[in-house]
Amino acid sequence: MSSESDRPISSPRSALSAIGLVACPLLVIAAIALSLAGCSAFSSSSSSSGDGASDAQSAAAAGATTGTSRTAVRAVDRARIVAAAPGEWTSHGRNYAEQRYSPLDQITEANVTDLGLAWSFDLQSDHGVEATPLVADGVMYVSAPWSIVHALDAATGAKVWTFDPEVPRSYARKVCCGFVNRGVALWGDKVFVGTLDGRIIGVDRATGKQVWSTSTIEPGFSYSITGAPRVVEGKVVIGNAGADLGARGYVSGYDAETGALAWRTYTVPGDPAKGFESKALEEAAKTWTGEWWKAGGGGTAWDGMAYDPDLKLLYVGTGNGSPHVRWLRSPDGGDNLYLSSIIALRPETGELVWHYQTTPAESWDYTSTQHIMLADLEIEGKLRKVLLHAPKNGFFFVIDRETGQFISAKPIAPVTWATHYDANGRPVETPNADFRDGSRFIKPSPYGAHTWTPMSLHPKTGLVYLPVTDMGYIYGGDKDWKFKQGMFNTGLDMSAFETFGENDSTETWGAYLLAWDPVNQREVWRHTHRTGFNGGTLSTGDNLLFEGSADGRFVAYRASDGKQLWESPVGTGAMAGPVTYVVNGEQYVAVAAGWGGSFGLSGGEAALLAGVRGGGRVLAWKLGGKAVVPPGKAPLGPVPPPAAKVAATEQELRRGSVVYHTQCSACHGPGVIGGGSAVPDLRYLDATQHSLFEQTVLGGLHEPAGMPRFDDLLTKDDVRIIQAYILKQAAKGHAAELEQKAR
Repeated sequence: MSSESDRPISSPRSALSAIGLVACPLLVIAAIALSLAGCSAFSSSSSSSGDGASDAQSAAAAGATTGTSRTAVRAVDRARIVAAAPGEWTSHGRNYAEQRYSPLDQITEANVTDLGLAWSFDLQSDHGVEATPLVADGVMYVSAPWSIVHALDAATGAKVWTFDPEVPRSYARKVCCGFVNRGVALWGDKVFVGTLDGRIIGVDRATGKQVWSTSTIEPGFSYSITGAPRVVEGKVVIGNAGADLGARGYVSGYDAETGALAWRTYTVPGDPAKGFESKALEEAAKTWTGEWWKAGGGGTAWDGMAYDPDLKLLYVGTGNGSPHVRWLRSPDGGDNLYLSSIIALRPETGELVWHYQTTPAESWDYTSTQHIMLADLEIEGKLRKVLLHAPKNGFFFVIDRETGQFISAKPIAPVTWATHYDANGRPVETPNADFRDGSRFIKPSPYGAHTWTPMSLHPKTGLVYLPVTDMGYIYGGDKDWKFKQGMFNTGLDMSAFETFGENDSTETWGAYLLAWDPVNQREVWRHTHRTGFNGGTLSTGDNLLFEGSADGRFVAYRASDGKQLWESPVGTGAMAGPVTYVVNGEQYVAVAAGWGGSFGLSGGEAALLAGVRGGGRVLAWKLGGKAVVPPGKAPLGPVPPPAAKVAATEQELRRGSVVYHTQCSACHGPGVIGGGSAVPDLRYLDATQHSLFEQTVLGGLHEPAGMPRFDDLLTKDDVRIIQAYILKQAAKGHAAELEQKAR
């Protein structure tokens, strides 16, 4: 079942065993990531050539370009993923248990300071990079923004091939949080990628040619794919994103050879008048009221999954409600199954076996799509098969993965929506959690105390390592909300954001790398970060831990006590999960880096604290490496004076703020403060760009670059007051720069 390194190992802290089977006020910032639509900009991504990459040549199949040639590949199958050879990284979390631990120990505490860059590869995009690379047979497979896949020589970074699924840039209107992709899957002789526009594609691993392509999208809602597929028992499993815009969640299994749909499991019930797809959904419908199905209900399964090949259970995390506000979604109450839950399915059929709901009657965008990890823990003297999970809601969960029974939950960050979980596994909500009668400042924010950034487990310390964000958010319901297809459908009151993201905000935020004992549910150590959305973690060898940071570093820590041992610049923010592997007898540690995603787009001042800009690249280090890290992009500099004038009254400016924050700020930032990603900070627009503002917003002038048109949602007067508000914020930013300079 498992390799030697995956057998139960006694831990002095927790008797934990690692088994081989074993997805904003300054903080309120988070709202932006959910309340706005439309993204991108007045400029396109960079197109510089990659380090080690040869000139692209025309390939025999659409979307593929080739570089260096490779020999035949060995099939990836169930046994290869379960065994998880130490020198490879063949599945998203290394093996099905998703522990992100590698026993490789060529790099140690004693010599980690000798790490140097071996190679880097330019992903030719300034948008956010969230992908975990996979490595098999000496080739690295990594996805980039817009779902582009690169195959690289894992020893040199030279390009083997590139596959571009050619996602229409106009699809930017149908995504909430950037044009990201979290990785690919390997099975047989293929690599699989889910595309932003909702396709699942099988690509030949050796040539980069498309073998098959299947649409996963059902009509009626704005679906997308940002997560990494998994392949389980010959089925390519993928969920969709889209609940922020209004969608009905589901997870699907496709035949890995043909792309044919094998099964689809809905995560929330649909219109009762049309009947239910299963007994489980019929039972779930009893926990809903009103006409929830008109806005989809939510529950999209956009990221976390794990698999136990012995129990033959596939674990899938489900997302937030649609709309977010439960009193609008289900007016007479109810838990609203299976929102914000872990569901256990049969991978052959998609049949629901058990569920555990982490946030009943979810109303704060507290998804449970975050990393799911499997382990065997000794709890109260008994070895138990458990599932470890830290969703957005601020608690760390230990759940029995055989039955779904709740074991324990403790907070990993300040939490104000609930005090604790009772013995039955239900949260005890605080009065502050109810915002029906007025706005409330609640922690965590919709960014979550922990989001999609991967955790790791080190079997020799017994600890789980994860990036944590401490942010709050002003929640208030929009009493006039009605479902509108094609736009954000959060049900939140956007008038609360009139002063969103301003420097004089009294709210604060924090972030840290946390070492957590899952048996005793307690913090062991933490390392404070500069700002939120730091990278996923990797545990290796006897006592090493690696993590990227928002402020542009890749760092090695001693896993037992958190002492920093080494760091390297990466030239941009690093959010994705690192990996390690061996080629030609040398151990490499690699990460895909690139600032952006929801926090980089909508984090405002908090995101700017990172001090980085976009610039996607893959970097790999080895002992004695001599390559030079490519420099990052220079800061934008002081905010210039406004480059145009648009007449508007104070009342119109206030209305412009609301319309801007409803339609624009998810990508262009709260208070028109860009966070450093590829999407422009609109305060820096020049006179020419302002003269083309209406043509850009309503006419789709820059749609090929990812700035969609909004003529179906906005009027010319809407555009005028938005532009006036942008110019007001530019003037405010410029004045603040002058004041600071004068001090």
